[in-house]
Amino acid sequence: MQADGDIRTGSGWKSWLPFRSMQGWSPKYLGGDVTAGLTLAAIAIPEQMATARLGDFSPEIGFFAFMAGSLAFALFGASRFLSSGSDSTITPIFAGGLALIATSGSPQYAVYAAMLALMVGAIVTAGGLLKMGWIADLLSVPVTAGFLAGIAIHIVISQLPALLGLPGGSGSVFDRVSAIAADWDSINAYSIALGIGVFLIVFFSERISARMPGALIALALATLAVTLFGLTGRGVHVLGALPEGLPKLSVPEVGLEDLRTLVPMALLIAMIVMVQTAATTRSFAGQDGSGPDVNRDFVGVGAGSLLAGLIGAFPVNASPPRTAIVSETGGRSQISGLLAVAIVLMLVLFGGGLLANVPDAALAGILLFVAQRILRWQTFAGTFRQAPIEFLLIAITAIAIVALPIEIGVAIGIGLSLLHGIWSTTQARAIEFENVPGTSIWWPPSSGSNGERVPGVLVAAFQAPLSFVNADQFGRGFRAMIDARAGSVKHVIFEASSVIDIDYTAAQALSGLIAYCRNRGITFCIARMESVRAQAALARFGIAGELGPNMIFHSVDNAIDALTRQGTAKTAG
Repeated sequence: MQADGDIRTGSGWKSWLPFRSMQGWSPKYLGGDVTAGLTLAAIAIPEQMATARLGDFSPEIGFFAFMAGSLAFALFGASRFLSSGSDSTITPIFAGGLALIATSGSPQYAVYAAMLALMVGAIVTAGGLLKMGWIADLLSVPVTAGFLAGIAIHIVISQLPALLGLPGGSGSVFDRVSAIAADWDSINAYSIALGIGVFLIVFFSERISARMPGALIALALATLAVTLFGLTGRGVHVLGALPEGLPKLSVPEVGLEDLRTLVPMALLIAMIVMVQTAATTRSFAGQDGSGPDVNRDFVGVGAGSLLAGLIGAFPVNASPPRTAIVSETGGRSQISGLLAVAIVLMLVLFGGGLLANVPDAALAGILLFVAQRILRWQTFAGTFRQAPIEFLLIAITAIAIVALPIEIGVAIGIGLSLLHGIWSTTQARAIEFENVPGTSIWWPPSSGSNGERVPGVLVAAFQAPLSFVNADQFGRGFRAMIDARAGSVKHVIFEASSVIDIDYTAAQALSGLIAYCRNRGITFCIARMESVRAQAALARFGIAGELGPNMIFHSVDNAIDALTRQGTAKTAG
């Protein structure tokens, strides 16, 4: 995948006009957008309530986050399908971090959450404007799977009190488990039945059809059961009537010291938002004939968090499941998201009383379903079978997120992903190439093949970008091959098709190798350096001048012909 991950439609200032997702829209698509919008609203209403409760916010704050994320993305995003709003992936992370500096559910907690949304929104928006879509590629698949596994465990543990009808706990995972064990005698069977019933309805509804609003159906049935059987009198906790009306625009007031405390958390959340947004954008690109524009979608999702912060909500994120719903139900533009916003708005303005008897256990059941859905079982099995070392990354990341403060665990996972990438680069080795008989192809030797070599010529490659992490390995590997054929090597051809870039440290190593060859009377040249960045690096670091004129060739055979003048007959290696 290319570094920026984008295939942009349009160019110049026109590509940044508002309502980019509406380009090419036709009235004939309205029916599909309406169907998708109605389905999206049915899915989003219970999900946004549940996610808000996951972060210790009132359910209507989840509605505000959804409206802010959807409105802003429709205005500034590019994807026709992407749905933005509150998200169960990032909510446990910032909720855990905020709980360290303010009491969960307190006014100060809400103020910090709103400021965090502004900070995350600013970072993600800046990432889009600065075309930093490449950041989304910094998390490997195993680390992402481990991260989601740890988040899933946090969701399950945090929702067990509501499912069991117990008081909500706080603190670490172990504190919450300890509190549940201490209150075990107070478990409410009705709450358990409601929560498990909701989970099963949502689970089997999705198995029947992803378009079926199982969560809304289950929530309605649970609420009806509470009302008909008077379960509030039997110890079942309910939401109570929600306040009606729109939030006011305001900038949260946070002291400078608290602002500094929020910076690491904002950077962490912003990176996760970028990764999930990029994955969502790329997964649903091309279905309408256009390519992904990750950077523009960063701007759309980032603007959603900015608006969410101004109305007193919390950071928002792209949602792969909701985006899939829009795509699968015939949505062709962000009109579907705007229609869902209109429905949620009606609920916010006039429907607070309708939600009074929604049981906490029902929202817990929905979140338990979300937790099992984000577990990547196929990735676990495939990695364990095919790459046991990378499976350790899954396990370590998940354990770190569960055992440590969640934001520290996530940071460890990101660090592991980066270290694994660096380690992989350091494992590159210099390797001698042989000619495939009867062709102009030079290839690494393989068992059973009879490659050919040219007497006096060493053709070697280094199959990785040249950088400070492998520069020493590069130089030592080439010198070892030259020394192994001491006295017989007259020409060294560096087959550089795999080298996409060269940094300063690697340039010094390459310059040292050229001098090493020259001191032994060996000619050194480069062939097949196809990367424009690598070519520019040769000129920038003066290596092209060190090589001398006409010592960079388009192919290995061109180099051999030039170096041996009339060419040399190839002999079996």
